[in-house]
Amino acid sequence: MSILRLLQQAQGGRGLGQLASELGLDEAQAGGLTDLLAPAIGSAANRQAQSGGLGGLLGALRGEAQAGNFDDAATAASPQGQQQGRDFLTAILGGSDQADDLASEAATRTGVDIGTVQQFLPALAAMAQGGLQRQMPDTSIDSIETGEAAEGGGLMGLVGGLMGGDQAQAGGAAGMLSQLLDADGDGSVMDDVLGRLMR
Repeated sequence: MSILRLLQQAQGGRGLGQLASELGLDEAQAGGLTDLLAPAIGSAANRQAQSGGLGGLLGALRGEAQAGNFDDAATAASPQGQQQGRDFLTAILGGSDQADDLASEAATRTGVDIGTVQQFLPALAAMAQGGLQRQMPDTSIDSIETGEAAEGGGLMGLVGGLMGGDQAQAGGAAGMLSQLLDADGDGSVMDDVLGRLMR
């Protein structure tokens, strides 16, 4: 299951519509933005993991309270939720300027006002981060970090899975994260943009 599908399942399938309502978007606009941005978030997180930032990514997913952003669209859309989403985006993209550039690109491609996209993107990122946390609670992260989830050795086993190695070697929790970071990914239309934006 990709990040896009994970978000589509939020709050029994109502989460994205509720997030759109919270931010003054219609569902078609929110759907178009999500179709672009969710795979981009997954691709960015995957690239971060592959380029040596896996420990930081796992750290960003730690903290089960943040799952509330997945469970309640109003929480994700709140100033606190958006700030959490901005922090997550900054971590996986390499800086706040890259997150702003991603919002600008999405606004250009969808025709949605940039100010609205700059609210929607971090709220969506917070919801995605909460969904990943919901799928991979702290105990699973602990297992990966201590090597219990992968015979190949914890973080190294997960890196192997993310980079296309033997998924069986990567273990259940590690394999699940690898699948969630699959950007639905036969080439998101934003991949070329991410290539320019990410450090």
